[in-house]
Amino acid sequence: MAALMIQGCGSDVGKSILVAGLCRLFANRGLRVRPFKPQNMSNNAAVTADGGEIGRAQALQALACRTAPTVDMNPVLLKPQSDVGAQLIVRGQMSGTWKAAGYQDRKASLLPMVVESFRRLEAEADLVIVEGAGSPAEINLRAGDIANMGFAHAADVPVVLVGDIDRGHVIAALVGAHAVLDAADRGQIKGFLINKFRGDPRLFDRGREEIVARTGWADFGMAPWLAAAARLPAEDAVALERVAAGERRRATIVVPMLSRIANFDDFDPLRAEPEVDLRFVPPGQALPGDADLVILPGTKATLADLAFLRGQGWDIDLAAHVRRGGRVLGICGGYQMLGSRVSDPEGIEGPAGSAAGLGLLDVETVLSGDKVLRPVAGEILGARFEGYEMHVGRTAGAQTPWLRTDGDEAGAVSSDGRIMGCYVHGLFSAATARAAFLSTFGAESRISDYGDVVQGALDEIAEVLAGAFDIAGLARLAGVEIKT
Repeated sequence: MAALMIQGCGSDVGKSILVAGLCRLFANRGLRVRPFKPQNMSNNAAVTADGGEIGRAQALQALACRTAPTVDMNPVLLKPQSDVGAQLIVRGQMSGTWKAAGYQDRKASLLPMVVESFRRLEAEADLVIVEGAGSPAEINLRAGDIANMGFAHAADVPVVLVGDIDRGHVIAALVGAHAVLDAADRGQIKGFLINKFRGDPRLFDRGREEIVARTGWADFGMAPWLAAAARLPAEDAVALERVAAGERRRATIVVPMLSRIANFDDFDPLRAEPEVDLRFVPPGQALPGDADLVILPGTKATLADLAFLRGQGWDIDLAAHVRRGGRVLGICGGYQMLGSRVSDPEGIEGPAGSAAGLGLLDVETVLSGDKVLRPVAGEILGARFEGYEMHVGRTAGAQTPWLRTDGDEAGAVSSDGRIMGCYVHGLFSAATARAAFLSTFGAESRISDYGDVVQGALDEIAEVLAGAFDIAGLARLAGVEIKT
């Protein structure tokens, strides 16, 4: 067995990026590497080649390993639909909606399946790098745990704990975790990493020595602030809270931050374009009047977020935007909102009900039936695209189709061409499709291949980590030999 688990002192300490960087680093040394996350909670998901869905971060980590993503890489995915409930995805397929308390009672029963998925990856790889969730120091969640120490013990995987120095109190976070963990869990942690350091690393030498002295854990190194991470798709909506508005460019595109926003990485290729000012608008702020395009993004709960949108007054802003001649694009749940009505008679995404849509497209949506998970390809404005669909419900009406997919037509567009909607995620990843779309706003695409941007960022992060971490020590801990 060769495996290593990266856990954190909390959420958003950079575990996903570090795992992706380590995956690329070891893959660059000729190893067959696989990523694994026992349990993820995210509304950003990717469709796998084996017909399921996993967290977007694990799909990125698979890319870092230069392998195709599979459902075994993230066997349990929770997609929040409310403050107390989430859709449960097990090995890529929907397995009902669970309240938080009910899931806490059930999660232990999923552990054998989780370990089985891990063993399958282990059998095909030289090294599996595992990512934890949240923090093992949340000892109130320890009973029945499958995301952190529960899995680490069940699969007998050594753990390295990550502390985020950028948020401060990193000594207290690591030493505090050591203090609250029981002896068995404490013993499963073999060392620590510091992440997101800015400045001269020698200034924290004494701090690292104190952590070693107070915990007995090995110091495997300290990573600087990884600027290249900004060029990678973000997984968690918390990252959107730190997106600053750019200066005025040729095309201004705004995206309202819905309460259950999903798959917002759809817009990363647009954000990377120098001539595009992409702005995420947080709750409490009006949609700006200078926007060329408003994109209604995907959501995990269409009816709830339609009410949320109206509660923010964004429906009024949107109507004013349309009167000014602005354009609107709805993707997935956002597409459903643009129609005349959205109905959820079976209560698939929350309480059963129905509501009037925004009335900008002559379509109606009924949320029912099996979840659609499939890759799609086709043409937009004469340019080729590849993406995927991931949704419940069917949308139909008299509106003119917007896209042509292979063998079919899809989406809807208004007669004046200013209101558009579709179910396709990843629409702007292809360079030709993105260029054709931006040209309609008078903007020129300056990125030939967004995939090259991501690949370059992964290689840059791997190179930085190679100089910042004790890679030979991490490899020995995992049980694998590497060339130095």
